[in-house]
Amino acid sequence: MRLSLGYSPCPNDTFIFDALVHGRIDTEGLAFDVRLGDVEELNQLAVAGTLDVTKLSYHAFGYLTETYALLNAGSALGRGVGPLLVTADADLVLRQAQQGPRTLVQGEVEGAEEHLPVAIPGKLTTANYLLGLAYPELTNKTEVLFSDIESRLLSGEFAAGLLIHENRFTYHERGLHKIADLGEFWEGSTGHPIPLGGIVIKRSLPEEVQQTFDRVLARSVRYAFEHPAASADYVAANAQEMDPEVMRQHIALYVNDYSLDLGPEGRGAVRAFLAQGRERGVIPGGTEVLVPPTSVGG
Repeated sequence: MRLSLGYSPCPNDTFIFDALVHGRIDTEGLAFDVRLGDVEELNQLAVAGTLDVTKLSYHAFGYLTETYALLNAGSALGRGVGPLLVTADADLVLRQAQQGPRTLVQGEVEGAEEHLPVAIPGKLTTANYLLGLAYPELTNKTEVLFSDIESRLLSGEFAAGLLIHENRFTYHERGLHKIADLGEFWEGSTGHPIPLGGIVIKRSLPEEVQQTFDRVLARSVRYAFEHPAASADYVAANAQEMDPEVMRQHIALYVNDYSLDLGPEGRGAVRAFLAQGRERGVIPGGTEVLVPPTSVGG
């Protein structure tokens, strides 16, 4: 059976999918038509129902629980992995540290918080979800391709921006300054690891197919852990000239035991994430649907 499959060119995704798409493991009769895309592009493809299986932001999943089921394998979830709110204005960071977070949303003019321009990597990204929880007053947001946010902050076009993926490792080298770690905000306020992105599969597919893919993906993740050099060429080819050490850090940060199997703690974190979003009206009501846990790996 052929499945359309979407994931990003970021190192964590190419690392875990390499064995699956390059025949390094038993795929149990499944074949794949792969589409690579930026995280928000994948979110929008999921909204359109274009792909059978796709990586998406957990924020986007909150809108799609009637269409897609969440797999136990493949998630980017953990502690110390959250998006960063940064700025090119060091004085803004200093004022916030001295006077409190209201300095950030007020900007230079009292009551002008709605005018502070913030670059976000996509409306349905988990980064934007967390920004809404931590700084609900920041409403003047513009969607920008995640890899362009740093340069547009440095040009002065935006006062602040949300960084995801590899940019969290290198922003300081470009003269940017951290305002807040939104992952720390989430962990401190909930006690849960932060669910960033997951792999979902269409609920319209037979349950047997859903479970088979979940099992095959877990096998691919395990292979990646056991043979890290095998995916090196594929990761590097899609990493947009990223420094090898940054690629290594990227993978180490976003691929972990939760990527092999969410487990009870991971599933609890996802439920808490969706519940808080529904309580605050950020995402619609509904009940998350996970593919029934099966024997992963194998």
